[in-house]
Amino acid sequence: MNILLIHQYFIDKEGNFGGGVRFNEMTAEWIKEGHNVEVLAGTVHYADGHKLPQYKGKFICKEKYSENLTVIRCHVSEAYNVNYFGRLWAYFSFVFSSLFAGLFSLKAKSDIILATSPPLFVGITCYIISKIKRIPYVFEVRDLWPESAIDTGVLTNKYIIKLSYWFEEKIYKNAQKINVLTPAFREILVTKKNIPSSKIILIPNAADFSMADTALKNFNREEFRTKHGFNDKLVILYVGAHGLANGLILMINAAEKMKNKDVLFVTVGDGMQKKSLIAEAERRQLNNIKFYDPVPKTEIYKFIAASDIGTSILLRNDTFKTIYSNKTFDYMSGKKPIIMAIDGVSKKLVEDAECGLYAEPENVDEFVRCVRFFAENKNKIIEYGENGYKYAKKHFDRKMLAHKYLVEIEDLVSDIRKKNNHT
Repeated sequence: MNILLIHQYFIDKEGNFGGGVRFNEMTAEWIKEGHNVEVLAGTVHYADGHKLPQYKGKFICKEKYSENLTVIRCHVSEAYNVNYFGRLWAYFSFVFSSLFAGLFSLKAKSDIILATSPPLFVGITCYIISKIKRIPYVFEVRDLWPESAIDTGVLTNKYIIKLSYWFEEKIYKNAQKINVLTPAFREILVTKKNIPSSKIILIPNAADFSMADTALKNFNREEFRTKHGFNDKLVILYVGAHGLANGLILMINAAEKMKNKDVLFVTVGDGMQKKSLIAEAERRQLNNIKFYDPVPKTEIYKFIAASDIGTSILLRNDTFKTIYSNKTFDYMSGKKPIIMAIDGVSKKLVEDAECGLYAEPENVDEFVRCVRFFAENKNKIIEYGENGYKYAKKHFDRKMLAHKYLVEIEDLVSDIRKKNNHT
């Protein structure tokens, strides 16, 4: 089977583009089962808007990742993080370039298209290619667009918002299947967007245990901690985007309240707010918070292994109550307890797994309370870490979910072929 994946932030071999490794890991499993995958991806990092030198001045760039995996990097404007209109133009520049690549640069006739959002605008490419080439498509909802874009201020123009809702409805209506990443997404699509439940599948984010095991082979935790100045501190780790929605001022506020304690706050990643966060930490003269640049996923697992507690943080709003955070599963696979500063299904996940504590979003006193609990109950660090690992292994193993996803796609393609043969 030939699968066309449209994923603007598909990560390259060096870990660039920062969009999460969900589909790098999924496609690796699909290829092992004998399928071919072509990916339409962008050239700009989702968090900081930079473009790698090898893509500058190029409209499309085809790269062979393996015998059965080809990635076509499609032009994205570097105006991404300039302002609102720059970001909007960046989204549409990818639509134009990926549409061209999808119509004229693919190696083989695709059996199925799988488009993953956000941004919602990848659906334009998906929809047009589907119509012109008569290929069915599955649309994946990793985040509720346009709701999340509106809540975080990415979309503000009322006409663009109205157009986005109209287009969202059209994309959902024409999709053969819609995959959602959380039960809350499914509930919203059924009850508020009138999508038939039979059309919806649920393949959530997941933990990649094999990657974690490989990354940590022969890993010396104490040596890593000494190298990075963690020493005997209780290390609270945040991994991921440093954007408006992430609300990482919470960590700075917590660091200030725990200035004279043996606690170190560590962030790894990048985003629009990172420079201002660093400046704020320096202004407050905080020496108990460290900021690290983005690193490949294999290095992320080393930071997780070297830390004591992982934290997932977002601002307080209703849209974020519907999501699972990628980093949560990384912490679980690394046997680390979690301070969950996200309400809704993420809170429920931690409670069901008994793998951490919930802190009300944006509430620094709640966050500090959780840190102090672990500082005073070191045995709970191991207990909650083990609980999370076992729960993720049972419910969120990447290999298991990749196979489940593939079965859904194979069944869909098979049903369509049978239907076409009867007409």
